[in-house]
Amino acid sequence: MDTGIAELDAIGQYLISLERPEKNKMLVVDDEPDNLDLLYRTFRREFKVLRSESGVEALKMLATEGEVAVIISDQRMPEMKGTEFLSKTVPQFPDTMRIILTGFTDVEDLVDAINSGQVYKYITKPWDPNELRAVVQRAVETYEVQKKRSEELRWAQAQTRLLDSIVRITHQTLSAEDMLQEIAIALCSVFNADGCIVQKVKDGLLSSQQGCHQSADTPATPLEDEMKAKDAIANKAPQLAYNEGEAEAQAMSINLLIPAIFQGAVRALVSLQWRSPHALRQEELMLLYLSVQHAALALNCGVAE
Repeated sequence: MDTGIAELDAIGQYLISLERPEKNKMLVVDDEPDNLDLLYRTFRREFKVLRSESGVEALKMLATEGEVAVIISDQRMPEMKGTEFLSKTVPQFPDTMRIILTGFTDVEDLVDAINSGQVYKYITKPWDPNELRAVVQRAVETYEVQKKRSEELRWAQAQTRLLDSIVRITHQTLSAEDMLQEIAIALCSVFNADGCIVQKVKDGLLSSQQGCHQSADTPATPLEDEMKAKDAIANKAPQLAYNEGEAEAQAMSINLLIPAIFQGAVRALVSLQWRSPHALRQEELMLLYLSVQHAALALNCGVAE
């Protein structure tokens, strides 16, 4: 156990070093191209700035791009007011900070939007660039605090879900293959992996019994093809393997191998695989390690060979 935990600490630090920090994303929405260009030039150094000329188009962009840290939207636009557009982004992106630009006094719309939490601030046109930068800076700080809280809540729920899954699997009457499959599904879901293989080990060698869960476009690497799999079994300690991906993908293939140990023997080998660098905090790695050891106990509890 001590060897495994020591290996996890080194692996965790290395995974963090692989992650490339990215700029926060910002979406600016205005039906006047000159305003869009001005906003882009103002924030392009600090953000990855996305531009849209209408609320309808912006909603489609968000569906493709995913969450952004900040949305700056004009209020008066054809088809859809800024406040209406922003209200439509709240259910899917509750942490995003929303700022309205308005060139007129539409008090009722603005007050309703601010009071309902749909708008963080409003700025009158023509805006002062320094004032807008200051507002955006505070918005990003608020966004990052909210994201941290959301992540802590998500992680607490994930821990509960994973431990409940392991306990449920232990108490069910399942074949070896079905149990391995259930464990693979649970681990893949909680740790946001692109693929997971759980393969039984007998007398220090991989057996033919395995469970595999993977995304449709990312086939998992078979453990027989992974050289570090032998090291994980022989050393009874986690191993990390990675390979440069295709040049055009500009990604790395990460394979984290955890031996499931019961009564001093490796009973199974767990492989969590990601298409690109994926940092795991120490508490996540510890939960993963302990969950795999609980899985070893489950696999030893009267499961048919």
